[in-house]
Formats: sequence, structure tokens, C-alpha cells
Amino acid sequence: MHILEIPSFFPPSGGLFCLDQAKALASLGHTVRILSNVQLGITIGAKNYISLPLGRYEHVMDGITVYQSYQRGIPKAIRYNVNHWIEIVCSMYQDYEKKYVRPDILHAHCAKWAGYAAMNIGKKYGIPYVITEHQSRLIFEEEFGPAPSKAWQIPLLKEAYHNASKVIPVSEELVDNISCYFGKDYQWQSISNTIDTDFYAYRKREPLVGRKFCFCCLANFWPLKGYDVLFKAFEQLRHERADVVLHIAGRGTDSAACRSQLPEGVIAHGLLDKESVRTLLYQSDALVLASRSEVQPLVLLEAMSTGIPVVSTECIPKCLRIEGGCTIVPIGDAQALAYAMFALMQHPYADGRQLSEHVAALASPKVVSKQLEEVFEELLNRQ
Repeated sequence: MHILEIPSFFPPSGGLFCLDQAKALASLGHTVRILSNVQLGITIGAKNYISLPLGRYEHVMDGITVYQSYQRGIPKAIRYNVNHWIEIVCSMYQDYEKKYVRPDILHAHCAKWAGYAAMNIGKKYGIPYVITEHQSRLIFEEEFGPAPSKAWQIPLLKEAYHNASKVIPVSEELVDNISCYFGKDYQWQSISNTIDTDFYAYRKREPLVGRKFCFCCLANFWPLKGYDVLFKAFEQLRHERADVVLHIAGRGTDSAACRSQLPEGVIAHGLLDKESVRTLLYQSDALVLASRSEVQPLVLLEAMSTGIPVVSTECIPKCLRIEGGCTIVPIGDAQALAYAMFALMQHPYADGRQLSEHVAALASPKVVSKQLEEVFEELLNRQ
């Protein structure tokens, strides 16, 4: 198959899940490329706004050809920026087809706005499109307000969902989660995001004798990640067990705002690259996440893939709640979180290798790519 991936977000603005799936599909022998237009903001990320290239160009990321453009957004001109983004993507597709011929299928990541652009391209050129959806209700609430909302974007996104050959939410729960905006009377099938299970391979941890128990939290410092709850829980935990340390990493965790809240025994690292994230996981005995909202936090899969258990809140999907390897606590309950962390210290998880194998069966590139391949082939055969 010839598959064209169209992400709503791409570096430097996140979206590496698109690249991961592209690599996984390419490993099966398919022709896979990425068409990416990234909107830059002068008020957020001024350096990138000024320094990143103008025009359109090709480059290669991890063996995948990316046809790239950077759009300079106009502050507060939301409707103009959206329409311009869609126009650029559609125009880039015309260039793409002239060079590489027409793809068999368009694979958009998130309806807002790659899914909508893919719908327009699909209608014009007769190409089926699917949407892998990663965004939760709380993300839409921030922009559209609580449902029911009369925001102008909602009918457009609803149209993209309902015209898609298939919508692929990264968890089953996501369909109900966003149905208050878009309904759910469209064709869907949940498929997990993929993680690099070879990179985040199992490794046995050092014995706990003579050292502190090490928790880590890998999340950006913003309210939805629940650091305020985590810090309260950690303070309570240290009243019971002083032989514990918490490492936190992610964008903003080295900021003055975060550092001013750090309890004793917490070490902040800021944003880490992939290698450093793995190193921190290998140095840790468990991962903890106090999030108020998640769709499918890949960091939980990455941690369990390396062989350590996780403690998280009940906002995570059922597919991540691996028996024995994942402890669930209520959202916003610092006392319950502290107790779960304490219990894990009292009885550390023993079978890290089995936990790693369970994650591989759910989210390895081989497993996810085969599931996507089956969906795409079914749609093309139906055509």
C-alpha cells in the first residue's frame, strides 16, 4: 500500500506518534510518507517562528520522508489560521501527487485539523481516509467551551468524523468521552498507539537494599497533570518512609513556578530527550502519574515496558490497567495516591519481564502496524 500520513501536530509541536506509526507501517513493506504543515506562534515559541525555514521542503526522519511546511500563525486570528492551514495542506497534497502519484489511503492524526483536510482531499481525489484520534474532551473544552457548544469548528469536525472510512480512537473510552461534541454514530475501531518496545526494553533493577526507593513522574508541568496532588501525596509518603526519592521530568518541571512548589526529596530535570527518559526509567523502581485527564499516556506503557509498575489515576483507559502492574487511584485524592505509593514500596513488583511482555502484546510496533494494516486493507477491498 501507498499510505500518506497527515498529522495535525508535528515537531517542534509534538505529534511524534505519527512518525512512530509511519515507521511501523513502513516496516511491513508499505510505502509511507508524511505530509506536515506546522502552525507556529509568535507568542509561544518565538524562536521557532523566526528561525524555522520558509517554504516547503523534504527531509527524512528515522527513514521516513517528510514533506514539510511551517505556517506563521497570526495572533488571535483563529478562523483565518485554521482555514489557511487547511488550504496549505490541500495545496501541498497537489504537489505531493504530482511527484509521488496518488496514495491508496490517507491516514490523518486528529480530526482537528488533519482529519478535516483529509476529508477535503479525499472528496476531491477519490481517496479513502481514516482518522486516528488522540484528543480528549478536556482538550476540546479549552477551545470550544463545555458541551453543548455552538463553536463554529464543531460542525466541521463532526463532518470529518462522519465521512471518514474509519475513525481509530487510541482507546475505546475516547469515543464516549468526546461524544458530547461529535456524537458517535460513525464507523470506529480502537487501536493503541505504539511505543518502541525494543528501545524501552526490559531491564532488571538493582536490589533495594542500601538505597532509596525511586519514583519518577514524566509529565509536562501544567494543571491537567496533577503535580499539585502528587506533591501533597509525596509529602505524606515521606512522613511514613524517608527512604524515598521522586524524580520529575517534562517541559516546565525546571521552571521557577515548579521549583517553588517542590517538597523535600523531589528532583526536577526539565525536558529530557528520549535517551535520558529511558535512563531515568531504568534508574526508577516505579512511575507515578496524578493526571486529571488522559487519553492514552504513552509514558505508562514505556515505564511498564522497561519492567516497572505504575501508579495512576482512574482517568486512564482500561487497556492500560494491566493487572499487578498498574495501580489506580481516584483523581485529585492525594491521600489515596500516597497510600498506593506506600503499598508499592512495601511490596515491590516482582515480575517485570512479564509486565514488559504484556505491553509488547498491546503496543509494540509489530502489533499496532498489523492492526492498522488490516483496517486499511479491509477498507481498500471494500472500495
